[in-house]
Amino acid sequence: MKFLLAKAMNQDVLHTEKILADRKIFFLDLKENSRGRVVKITEDVGGNRDTIMVPAEILGDFIEALTDIKETADSEGGGDNDRDED
Repeated sequence: MKFLLAKAMNQDVLHTEKILADRKIFFLDLKENSRGRVVKITEDVGGNRDTIMVPAEILGDFIEALTDIKETADSEGGGDNDRDED
């Protein structure tokens, strides 16, 4: 029974990526359900998991924000915060 449930839950996964970073593992899964597509981002640290869901329709905004953060992190000065506080 558990196998059937796990199989049914994975049927909505369209694409998955795995990133290893030190003692952390990040899973990025593109999923689809009756409400649309979503990217599920899970951080696993020693079996403890935290997850966020990003609707696919705002994925471009999410990636743009991450790109801005990466550029700031990569710059020598760092610490520049241009984020809107809406």
